[in-house]
Amino acid sequence: MPALNRSGPGAVRVAPGTIQLNADRSDSERLRLVIVNTGDRPVQIGSHLHLADANTALSFDREAARGFRLDIPSGTSQRFEPGASREVELVALKGNRRVPGIQVKRDG
Repeated sequence: MPALNRSGPGAVRVAPGTIQLNADRSDSERLRLVIVNTGDRPVQIGSHLHLADANTALSFDREAARGFRLDIPSGTSQRFEPGASREVELVALKGNRRVPGIQVKRDG
Protein backbone atom coordinates (compact mmCIF):
# COMPACT_ATOMS: atom_id res chain seq x y z
CA MET A 1 0.00 0.00 0.00
CA PRO A 2 1.41 3.43 -0.90
CA ALA A 3 2.32 5.91 1.83
CA LEU A 4 -0.30 8.47 2.82
CA ASN A 5 0.18 11.71 0.88
CA ARG A 6 0.36 14.43 3.55
CA SER A 7 1.02 17.33 1.16
CA GLY A 8 0.58 18.11 -2.51
CA PRO A 9 -2.14 16.93 -4.88
CA GLY A 10 -4.72 14.71 -3.21
CA ALA A 11 -3.67 15.61 0.32
CA VAL A 12 -6.36 15.69 2.96
CA ARG A 13 -5.89 18.29 5.66
CA VAL A 14 -8.14 18.49 8.68
CA ALA A 15 -8.10 20.70 11.75
CA PRO A 16 -6.73 19.17 14.92
CA GLY A 17 -9.22 17.50 17.25
CA THR A 18 -12.09 15.10 16.90
CA ILE A 19 -14.72 15.41 14.20
CA GLN A 20 -18.20 14.64 15.50
CA LEU A 21 -20.72 13.58 12.86
CA ASN A 22 -24.14 15.23 12.86
CA ALA A 23 -23.28 17.26 15.95
CA ASP A 24 -25.99 19.77 15.07
CA ARG A 25 -28.77 17.19 15.51
CA SER A 26 -31.03 17.30 18.57
CA ASP A 27 -32.19 14.25 20.52
CA SER A 28 -35.54 14.45 18.70
CA GLU A 29 -33.63 13.95 15.42
CA ARG A 30 -31.99 10.74 16.66
CA LEU A 31 -33.31 7.22 17.09
CA ARG A 32 -31.99 3.80 18.09
CA LEU A 33 -33.56 0.58 16.90
CA VAL A 34 -32.72 -3.08 16.35
CA ILE A 35 -32.36 -4.50 12.83
CA VAL A 36 -32.44 -8.26 12.16
CA ASN A 37 -31.50 -9.85 8.83
CA THR A 38 -34.15 -12.56 8.38
CA GLY A 39 -32.89 -13.45 4.90
CA ASP A 40 -30.39 -16.02 3.67
CA ARG A 41 -27.93 -13.52 2.18
CA PRO A 42 -25.89 -10.63 3.59
CA VAL A 43 -27.46 -7.17 3.26
CA GLN A 44 -25.60 -3.84 3.34
CA ILE A 45 -27.17 -0.50 4.17
CA GLY A 46 -25.39 2.59 2.86
CA SER A 47 -24.92 5.85 4.72
CA HIS A 48 -27.51 7.81 2.74
CA LEU A 49 -30.26 5.20 2.30
CA HIS A 50 -33.69 6.15 3.63
CA LEU A 51 -33.83 3.29 6.12
CA ALA A 52 -37.55 2.62 5.70
CA ASP A 53 -36.78 1.62 2.09
CA ALA A 54 -34.07 -0.90 3.01
CA ASN A 55 -34.14 -4.52 1.82
CA THR A 56 -37.32 -6.30 2.97
CA ALA A 57 -35.26 -9.17 4.44
CA LEU A 58 -34.32 -6.73 7.20
CA SER A 59 -36.80 -6.75 10.08
CA PHE A 60 -37.21 -3.52 12.09
CA ASP A 61 -39.81 -0.86 12.89
CA ARG A 62 -40.08 0.69 9.43
CA GLU A 63 -42.70 3.21 10.48
CA ALA A 64 -40.40 4.57 13.21
CA ALA A 65 -37.53 4.66 10.67
CA ARG A 66 -39.41 6.83 8.16
CA GLY A 67 -37.37 9.97 7.48
CA PHE A 68 -34.19 8.53 9.03
CA ARG A 69 -30.85 7.14 7.82
CA LEU A 70 -27.94 5.42 9.57
CA ASP A 71 -25.76 7.76 11.63
CA ILE A 72 -22.49 6.64 10.01
CA PRO A 73 -19.83 8.46 7.96
CA SER A 74 -20.71 9.39 4.38
CA GLY A 75 -19.77 6.73 1.85
CA THR A 76 -19.72 3.88 4.37
CA SER A 77 -22.20 1.08 5.05
CA GLN A 78 -23.17 -1.51 7.62
CA ARG A 79 -23.38 -5.17 6.68
CA PHE A 80 -25.89 -7.57 8.21
CA GLU A 81 -25.10 -11.25 7.81
CA PRO A 82 -28.03 -13.72 7.66
CA GLY A 83 -29.55 -14.02 11.14
CA ALA A 84 -27.52 -11.08 12.48
CA SER A 85 -29.18 -8.66 14.88
CA ARG A 86 -27.76 -5.26 15.79
CA GLU A 87 -28.88 -2.04 17.46
CA VAL A 88 -28.15 0.93 15.21
CA GLU A 89 -28.17 4.68 15.65
CA LEU A 90 -30.21 6.71 13.19
CA VAL A 91 -30.32 10.40 12.37
CA ALA A 92 -33.17 12.31 10.73
CA LEU A 93 -32.86 13.33 7.11
CA LYS A 94 -32.72 17.10 6.63
CA GLY A 95 -35.50 19.03 4.91
CA ASN A 96 -39.06 17.72 4.84
CA ARG A 97 -37.79 14.13 5.40
CA ARG A 98 -39.77 12.78 2.44
CA VAL A 99 -37.98 10.42 0.10
CA PRO A 100 -39.79 9.42 -3.11
CA GLY A 101 -39.63 5.66 -2.92
CA ILE A 102 -36.90 3.28 -3.74
CA GLN A 103 -39.61 0.77 -2.85
CA VAL A 104 -42.56 1.27 -5.19
CA LYS A 105 -45.09 0.61 -2.40
CA ARG A 106 -43.87 3.69 -0.47
CA ASP A 107 -44.43 7.36 -1.14
CA GLY A 108 -41.80 9.15 0.94
